[in-house]
Amino acid sequence: MSLALVFSPQGLQSVGMGRALANVSPHAREAFVAADEVLGWSVSGLAWHGPEEALNDTRQTQPCLLATSVACLRAIEEALEARGERLEPAFVAGHSVGEYAALVAAGVLSFEDALRLVARRGELMAGAGVPGGMAAVIGLDRPAVAAVVEEMAVGDALIVANDNAPGQVVISGEDARLADAAVRLRAAGARRVIPLNVSGPFHTPMMSGVGATLAAAFDRATWRDADLPMISNVTAEPVCDAGEIRTLLARQVSAPVEWVASVRRMAAEGVDTFVECGPGGALSGMIRRIVPQATALTVSDPATLEHAVEAMLGARARVSV
Repeated sequence: MSLALVFSPQGLQSVGMGRALANVSPHAREAFVAADEVLGWSVSGLAWHGPEEALNDTRQTQPCLLATSVACLRAIEEALEARGERLEPAFVAGHSVGEYAALVAAGVLSFEDALRLVARRGELMAGAGVPGGMAAVIGLDRPAVAAVVEEMAVGDALIVANDNAPGQVVISGEDARLADAAVRLRAAGARRVIPLNVSGPFHTPMMSGVGATLAAAFDRATWRDADLPMISNVTAEPVCDAGEIRTLLARQVSAPVEWVASVRRMAAEGVDTFVECGPGGALSGMIRRIVPQATALTVSDPATLEHAVEAMLGARARVSV
């Protein structure tokens, strides 16, 4: 078995996330306690009890997601340790803000520094003042969506922002361009074009100013070379060097998320088991569509934790035999 850890993106947050795990895993609970202390507000209270409208505020969503994802990771480590085993992934990856949890897992950032940077990232993205939005295109693959966008000839005003899975692509840009594209994409065969609840045209060049300001904030954190490679959203290539990771992380907010290519790269490197840490399980669904032969597991609550640990231990036993 070759395993990769993947970490959930914004949009999967829900009131109650992480609470059940924190009730059964002391290490998961400690992650929320640390988040509360570092940021000076109740990350745990908002993640566990809401209200929903506050949890959906980007400035608070992103730290709550990071805390939940790291809590899931800590719960896995704790459960395996209790069985005399260690978590030994070959790669880590995260979708958008999920990359920060991946960097904690890879030893690049401390959890505390990651929390501060994600809080700053959320503030910058929420306050960017760049008009526009994003929309999910269901039922068309990337080349078909890209062809429609290219025919519109609007440059950076509309781009393919997330290549999530076959038949699931996200476009991002100015509102008028999104509306025009929705009509064209339906005519080209898209089953649905769904506006996303975001505050700007994320993962487009229009957000490059946010990336530049965020890069300056990186100076306040301590960076280490990765203990294991992270697959970058920007390049879909493995990276371990701390300086290169910083550069790519700053570009990430204004560059497309190459998730399909990232998953395929890990599979090509021999990964056959993916474990998603975080709420919702959306990445696991994407992975099953990208590499159907792989095992995709989700850890978001005690039941999924138990299932994932048993599956990992069973796979290790089969490999050992």
